[in-house]
Amino acid sequence: MTQNIAALAPWACDPAHTRGRRHPEPPAPTRTDFQRDRDRIVHSSAFRRLVYKTQVFLNHEGDMFRTRLTHSLEVAQLARSIARSLRINEDLVEAISLAHDLGHTPFGHAGQDALNACMADYGGFEHNLQSLRVVDALEERYPQYDGLNLTFETREGILKHCARANALILEAQEPGGVGQRFVLRQQPSLEAQLCNLADAIAYNAHDIDDGVRSGLITLAQLGEVPLFERYRASAQAEYPHLAEPAAQRRLLYEAIRRMLSDQVYDVIAATSAALERVQPRSVQDVRCAPALVEFSDGMRAQSQQLQRFLFQNLYRHPQVVELTGRAQQVVRDLFAAYLAQPQEMKPGFAARAQQAPHAAQAARAVADFIAGMTDRYAAREHERLTGQRLLG
Repeated sequence: MTQNIAALAPWACDPAHTRGRRHPEPPAPTRTDFQRDRDRIVHSSAFRRLVYKTQVFLNHEGDMFRTRLTHSLEVAQLARSIARSLRINEDLVEAISLAHDLGHTPFGHAGQDALNACMADYGGFEHNLQSLRVVDALEERYPQYDGLNLTFETREGILKHCARANALILEAQEPGGVGQRFVLRQQPSLEAQLCNLADAIAYNAHDIDDGVRSGLITLAQLGEVPLFERYRASAQAEYPHLAEPAAQRRLLYEAIRRMLSDQVYDVIAATSAALERVQPRSVQDVRCAPALVEFSDGMRAQSQQLQRFLFQNLYRHPQVVELTGRAQQVVRDLFAAYLAQPQEMKPGFAARAQQAPHAAQAARAVADFIAGMTDRYAAREHERLTGQRLLG
């Protein structure tokens, strides 16, 4: 079902008034600019690679665990559900959601941390900034320009976080562009704010599911988390047969479903109240206001408590830490090998590194190559270059 653009609220991003693309293009006859952005993202090489990039569990550990691709789809579903109630642009929300992790390294946050450490002397590595690099420069699909030539609004939403030093570089390269809000300490559009929160909601829910499926956390442990336990208890009270051992998977799904629903309704209610309080009349009013897409105070506190539980019991589980330690070694070894022998990379990246006038530019070519890898490709390359098999 297509959203009625005429029904958008005054605080929503209207594709008819987009701030445009870096390379001007004529409008499409049947699609808005934000719909075109979404379609370009879905057809990109970087989007396809997300299916083999990890969330918490490395790609070889099981077929049913979330990947960056399934995570992005879940974020898009949650964000679109909320966007319609808030009368903001669903197509823009979907485009941002699908693109927000395009710059993530193999091996999840472990890979990102390792690559950032490798790049410490060359400007560092930020996965949000890398996602912008993917859509602005690294995708090679069109004869007229590098990148996907997305609209300002989609690019702004993709750049969720940005260090001030990098924001100043972006602002110098593109005055008044996507780096400006970090310099001025302003907010992005409501659509971008919504994707940020939907990202966190999706993370918590699917990491509970994957954590229990893996056996690293249990329903009994989750009883310590009020946000989850009240939905488990209500589901079991309504359906007593879910207490049976054979029905534990259904109980988990039902508890997560109820938790997600309540969080969606909470965001809609809390954000509607914030909009009523601030009464923005334009997207620019939104940028100059405090963050408006939010949980209620109670839901925010309980969500943070759940995040702390997952950090302590899942992300820091000895089995996860042991595997991610090996994954980080893979990234470090690949970076050192390619920096010393750039010809071992694919031709385009090798040429960039070999022709770079400065060490930082050569290192950036190496980082771009590694960041684009899937888990299994990185593991295979590491074995090819070092003779060691650390993963898989």
